[in-house]
Amino acid sequence: MTTHQVPQRMNFAAVAPKVFKAVLALDAAARQGIDPVLLELVQIRASQLNRCAYCLDYHTGDARKAGESEARIYQLSAWEESSLFTEKERAALALTEAVTLLPQGVHDHVYDEAARHFEEQELAQLIALIFTVNTWNRMNVTTRKTPGTV
Repeated sequence: MTTHQVPQRMNFAAVAPKVFKAVLALDAAARQGIDPVLLELVQIRASQLNRCAYCLDYHTGDARKAGESEARIYQLSAWEESSLFTEKERAALALTEAVTLLPQGVHDHVYDEAARHFEEQELAQLIALIFTVNTWNRMNVTTRKTPGTV
């Protein structure tokens, strides 16, 4: 098997440390009160949609550490067709897709279904988690951060 080396464009953390530290602080705040397994499912799904290899590598590893099964990680890209996800997880994943693919809008039925499964504070945290992982994805895809690096 031949692999293709995709060169990293820049070390964003080194070049823009204040911005990087601000995103780290946002990330820490967004994670508060979110179930660790759900947190990783949301981050993996957004990273799949954004095609962020670095974040996929990072968050699938964290999902495994949080106790996530291989089957659920593998089926996450087809969560709507899978029987492995709870209604609450489905609501979070639907909201993740809507917020990540924002030009399509966040339809009322998607938001309302998430609001049915999450208390208002938890829903706010979930929304913050989704826009934060999208920030990481955009940073890492743009700079071609190499999977497996710190």
